[in-house]
Amino acid sequence: MNLILVPLIPLFGALLPPLVARSGRDTAMAVTLAVTLTSLALMLVDAPAVYRGETVLAGTAWVPEIGLSFRVFADGLGLFFATMILAIGALIIVYARYYLSRQDSIGRFYAYLLLFQGAMVGIVLSDNILLMLIFWELTSLSSFLLIGFWSHAAAGRQGARMALVVTGGGGLLLTAGMLVLGHVGGSYELSVLLTRGEVIKASPLYPLILALVLAGAFTKSAQFPFHFWLPHAMAAPTPVSAYLHSATMVKAGVFLLARLWPVLAGTELWVAVVAPVGLVTMLVGAWIALFKDDLKAILAYSTVSHLGLMVMLLGFGTPYAAVACVFHILNHATFKAALFMAAGIVDHEAGTRDIRRLGGLAKLMPVTAVLAGIASASMAGLPPLNGFLSKEMMLEAAASGPLGGLGWLVPVGATLAALVSVAYSVRLAVGTFAGPVRHDYPHHPHDPGIGMWLPVALLVVLVVAIGLLPALIAGPIVARTAQAVIGAAPLPYYSLSLWHGLTPALFMSVAAVVGGLVAFRGHGLLARWRAPWPRPEAKGLFDAVVAAAVFASRWFTRRANVESLPRTLAIVAVSVLVVALWAFARGEHGAGGRAMLPVHLVALVAWAALIAASVVVVLKHGNRLLTLILTSVVGLIVSLAFIQFSAPDLALTQISVEVVSTILLLLALNLLPKTTPAETETRRKVRDGAIAVAAGAGVAALAFAILTRDFTTISDYHIAQAKPGGGGTNVVNVILVDFRGFDTFGEIIVLGIAALAIFALLDTALRGPAARRLAAMRQGLESAEAHPLILVVATRAMLPLAFTVGVFIFLRGHNQPGGGFIAGLVIAIAYIMQYMASGYAWSHQRARFDAHTLVGAGVVIAGLTGLGSLLFGRPFLTSSFGYFHIPLIGEVELATAMAFDTGVFLAVVGTVLLALAQISRIEARAERSPVPEGPVDIRLSAPGRGAAAGARGEV
Repeated sequence: MNLILVPLIPLFGALLPPLVARSGRDTAMAVTLAVTLTSLALMLVDAPAVYRGETVLAGTAWVPEIGLSFRVFADGLGLFFATMILAIGALIIVYARYYLSRQDSIGRFYAYLLLFQGAMVGIVLSDNILLMLIFWELTSLSSFLLIGFWSHAAAGRQGARMALVVTGGGGLLLTAGMLVLGHVGGSYELSVLLTRGEVIKASPLYPLILALVLAGAFTKSAQFPFHFWLPHAMAAPTPVSAYLHSATMVKAGVFLLARLWPVLAGTELWVAVVAPVGLVTMLVGAWIALFKDDLKAILAYSTVSHLGLMVMLLGFGTPYAAVACVFHILNHATFKAALFMAAGIVDHEAGTRDIRRLGGLAKLMPVTAVLAGIASASMAGLPPLNGFLSKEMMLEAAASGPLGGLGWLVPVGATLAALVSVAYSVRLAVGTFAGPVRHDYPHHPHDPGIGMWLPVALLVVLVVAIGLLPALIAGPIVARTAQAVIGAAPLPYYSLSLWHGLTPALFMSVAAVVGGLVAFRGHGLLARWRAPWPRPEAKGLFDAVVAAAVFASRWFTRRANVESLPRTLAIVAVSVLVVALWAFARGEHGAGGRAMLPVHLVALVAWAALIAASVVVVLKHGNRLLTLILTSVVGLIVSLAFIQFSAPDLALTQISVEVVSTILLLLALNLLPKTTPAETETRRKVRDGAIAVAAGAGVAALAFAILTRDFTTISDYHIAQAKPGGGGTNVVNVILVDFRGFDTFGEIIVLGIAALAIFALLDTALRGPAARRLAAMRQGLESAEAHPLILVVATRAMLPLAFTVGVFIFLRGHNQPGGGFIAGLVIAIAYIMQYMASGYAWSHQRARFDAHTLVGAGVVIAGLTGLGSLLFGRPFLTSSFGYFHIPLIGEVELATAMAFDTGVFLAVVGTVLLALAQISRIEARAERSPVPEGPVDIRLSAPGRGAAAGARGEV
């Protein structure tokens, strides 16, 4: 069970940093670090089992109907990536505390970081591929927030959008690929799919699966031609760049290829696509990095190059190349995170990242210079550092690259990429730290405090330690991780050591180092030679594609959106009619076998009244008041139909809704003109009438066809299980609060959102031009008696009675017609009558509960009721019931559904009161006569003492 918490702790822990940020930056860092370290500790609890060769599985069903489960598993690969993500994340948390300025919202930054961290851990631990897709898209969204954290910078906003578009688009293709993969493999669980590689590779859908999966992996890991987004992500704060480029975001695509290696690798198509893409990316990234002047740009393009190296190794499809890839993932994470943080230190202290304005910093920043120099040497692949070891293994794998007659291209290309890597690594270290001290730095540079350089130092210690003692420190990690990548195949022979003899890889490495140093010395000549070359700018191409897409969408929108609601509805109705008639013409159909129920005279009269009211609404819809009255008549007749067919709950709900909506609409209509604008086009009326009649006839025919045929429904199940499963005899209420409680929960959330939307929209009518337009539309007619005495007295007397009826309906709802929704409407009607009788001011002053609070409390109570069932191992919102003996009352049944129904009740009351309050505030005419205070708040005047008594409220 611990394994499930590993991704969940950072996800939910993201709520904490904004809450504690006011206590200080150190507190925010400590809390964030504690969250990450807790998750890391839980991950390491399972490490011994994984290193014994076991696979740790944990999880539960989520939506089993579609194959989605919250199942996680840890093998060597998952443990390796999750540990790397969390460990480097802890260092980034400490580094960010001292890197970010006081103007930056550190609580928000840490929240985004934990959200991203949890999503990444979720990817690498997911057993269910649908769950992996959820986490995959969550990384795109959270990285968008991190890259665009400095939203005031245009580069940050554009980099965030670019990353989201590219990786999000690839994620959509990956979703399709994973769905097909699960279909072909017969399961959505990775632990099952990894054993069915031969079945999947033999499927005719294998090329489609491979294309879609590679699209997702290549876009996420910035492979050519999708490499352009990653360098633009460097506009993010340096802690984000260090995290994304070393251990997380860009490694997700590499992880996916490694995870699916047993399923997809080993075919000619895999080798022909993956290996060349990786090789080209490695060359392109290295070449561009050589000519960049921004430190983070050099590192960003070098990341592209090293990602290409990893993809190329996986593309070879050989176990040895897979081992080399795993080793380089580890080494790259250490030296690249260290280099990014070192670049951030230089920028933080010197005020610039431009290598042309730097140099001589070794004397001013000796600690940073040593750390960055060692990490740069490792990136260049120089001994005795860890980067040298994995570079040698890469060259060894490339020397036997499986590309047939063009196999010589692989070692040549790999050697050339390694050569350029040496050149840009040396240029980064020498150009920044070597040479004489300058006197034109934007800021006077010096080594920062320990909080910034200690995380770098810890990574550099690993760089050196792995290089000197690779078999001791990295040997078990590489072996267990590589075994998880290659699956059931045995591990190939390999040696993690600095010396392997005089091998082809050694000569290729020597050539790369010598050639790299020559290229560094001749950098100016290379730059002049490169300058005249036409170079398509990836950012410009991306902007052009986006602009073309925006233009095309606007062109289509202008032609598809006619900006007329009646015309749009007509298009929709006609489209539905055409499809329905086409289906009807192609299908077989005949008369139904069920006999019709007898038609009673009362039902026939009600049906005729319903039709007449509907026709008059259409003909006289210009008169708003008449239309509202006739609409209420229609609702009343529908409620009578519910009663006829034994649905008292629906009838009570319908009548209550009609009363509430009619009164609220009357108040709203009082703010509008009495009639709608005149419609003069007879042709439009005929057209709309014909479409409406055809649509109505079609729906009626469909209803008749269904009702005259026998069919099976789930109603029998609900009727049979209402009492034993939900503890109630009112089937409708049991369905709402138990069987389909999740639907009801969603509906009250929507109801609350609607209430807030009404509040926000009508709030604008209290002031400004909207208020002036409403004032101009008023008719200027005033009632002679603003608050009639009879109405005031009647509503005051009815209020406790209405409350009693509402409580009675609420309590009986589980076994008799009623429930929280109807009770809420009854109470709301009582409040509406108070507002109408005594005015808004009087009612508002005596309100004891805020409408916003009622809505929020209703949703929270309903949600907590649902969560309570999870504590007992039951599905969300599963109700429980029992019988209890209460003194003086006797044995009663109590159900948890009552708490859920309480939430529904509060949400309904709060929604109505919120809408009523806003409408009443706008309708100032209702408050023009002040309401006096007294027993019934009606001032009674009489000569002499009576007048004085009336003024005091005495009768």
